[in-house]
Amino acid sequence: MSENNAPKTSFARWWRQVLFVPLLHSKWLTADARARLTDEVTRAELGHRGEVFLIVENHLPIQDAYQMDCRERAVDLFSEYRVWDTEENTGVLVYVNICEHQLEIVADRGISNHVSPTVWRAMSEKAVSGIANKKTEASLAELLDEIGQVLRQYYHLEHDPAGNELSDTVVFLK
Repeated sequence: MSENNAPKTSFARWWRQVLFVPLLHSKWLTADARARLTDEVTRAELGHRGEVFLIVENHLPIQDAYQMDCRERAVDLFSEYRVWDTEENTGVLVYVNICEHQLEIVADRGISNHVSPTVWRAMSEKAVSGIANKKTEASLAELLDEIGQVLRQYYHLEHDPAGNELSDTVVFLK
């Protein structure tokens, strides 16, 4: 997670996106793996009023990669997929960029009032470390569980009569 929100132009980042070969790097994200991660999102949402949303993307859009880093992309997707649009502003987006080997967590203002950026950063770094050790699915499952635990601390609910505000299905952007 970057501290500075100013755009960071980068030819190196742009070239990484151009030269990235998805078939070599996203083999782990099979239909079965997506289904298991979708189940993890569902479990992470039990017992609280928060919403968890997972997006995995092969690479940044080529047309934006020179000026947009992963944090900016995550914030854009947070808006595009309306993760911010939950009744109590408790949406949490987990964005994974395979090419950049980065993971960003974007939390809506309702949960951000309770959880410091340092906590989200530590959770991100732990997951990225697991991903670097070729334990991608397990690391993401553990991260989703941790996010669910955090949401339960602040938005505990035995029974959610309103139901699920966002889809639990993992979004894979090729």
